[in-house]
Amino acid sequence: MTPGLVALDVDGTVLDHDGRLTDRVRVAVRAVADSGAHVVIATGRSLVATLPVLDQLGLLTGYAVTSNGSVTVRLDPALPQGWESVEVVTFDPSSALLMLREHLPSAVYAVEDFGLGFRLTGPFPDGELIGRLTIVPFEELLRTPATRVVVRSPEHTPEDFLALIERLGLHGGSYAVGWTAWLDIAPDGVSKAHGLAIAARALGVSSSDVLAVGDGRNDVEMFAWAGRSVAMGQSSPDVVAAADEVCGTVEDDGLAELLEALVGSVDQPLEVDAS
Repeated sequence: MTPGLVALDVDGTVLDHDGRLTDRVRVAVRAVADSGAHVVIATGRSLVATLPVLDQLGLLTGYAVTSNGSVTVRLDPALPQGWESVEVVTFDPSSALLMLREHLPSAVYAVEDFGLGFRLTGPFPDGELIGRLTIVPFEELLRTPATRVVVRSPEHTPEDFLALIERLGLHGGSYAVGWTAWLDIAPDGVSKAHGLAIAARALGVSSSDVLAVGDGRNDVEMFAWAGRSVAMGQSSPDVVAAADEVCGTVEDDGLAELLEALVGSVDQPLEVDAS
């Protein structure tokens, strides 16, 4: 049976690691939405970076969860911006930032400005952060509440980050380590599951009737909350262990294969050779 709500991570799930959306995935997502199920994007991306993905998928109504659960919005093309905030959770990032900088002095730090972009201490690789990017002194990041903080340190591995968090016993935020040397900090107790619970409640869907699909450590809480959870085939062992099952990799359109099984086979668009 098709679940009442399908929660989808973006990078590594809907999009491949080059940020590409295949026709097969796009058609499969639309088929699920057209079947009557609610499709809710749940991502670590900022809202600014998520809106183009929603547009590509044709998900213009309903709900979306961004910034690892700190931001939940209602989508409606009749609204002036096409969306309105349902909940925006912020926290004081100063203590975590100061402690991390003491141990990661060469890292680059960024604080998300909701609906705009980021203030950051140095440039990130092209495409990793989207929106208005303003380089500021580190001290300026400490002055205002934040929905999300990003720490990037290319000289460290994800395992280094995990060990550092455990060693420091960081408090006051929720911490998720990415597949690269990337650390996300959200308000304490906030995760994708938090935002999804808000969306599901508004849509009249229980967590037991939710299918959640993702590939990262920031999906683990979402997996525990949902009635059925599926890890992408390229996920790390700890993410796989947190899920009920595993589908194919993002490179093999694993999400499309999973969604096609929910709604039956779907017609794929013809590929025309333009050469």
